[in-house]
Amino acid sequence: MKGRRLQLSGEIRLPEGIEAQDLTLSEGLVFWARLGAATWDDASAELTEAFEKSREASRNEDSIVYIVANDALLGRTGPADAMVAAGLVSAARTAAIEGWKKGWTANVVAFDDGHDPVLVLDRAVSLLEDGVVTGELVHIGPGHLGKALV
Repeated sequence: MKGRRLQLSGEIRLPEGIEAQDLTLSEGLVFWARLGAATWDDASAELTEAFEKSREASRNEDSIVYIVANDALLGRTGPADAMVAAGLVSAARTAAIEGWKKGWTANVVAFDDGHDPVLVLDRAVSLLEDGVVTGELVHIGPGHLGKALV
């Protein structure tokens, strides 16, 4: 992360392998979507958790960043993972409309497999701190190139 040390105080859900003491988040929500949803119930549970955490963040007027895998967004990891990833993109764009009126933002970071999760998280935290970019899907890696995404 080029000398940047992140520490937690906001709401964040991390993937396995990242330790909380390595992170700092002054405010906001970073929601890292899990892979492996096999059924509608799995997808529904993941989206429900994201909704509940997002509702709390919006009540606090905190910015939101969802992190999803590019492969999930493109349907390569299965339909339930794709539902979660696409649902979070839609949620971010909808939340961005309301958030902008109140001074907070909502975005999505989609990353290719093999990227350092700490660097992915650093990009997400940068979007939280930016305060200007909102409603965007930011890709890390070229896995989406040549694919039809909206």
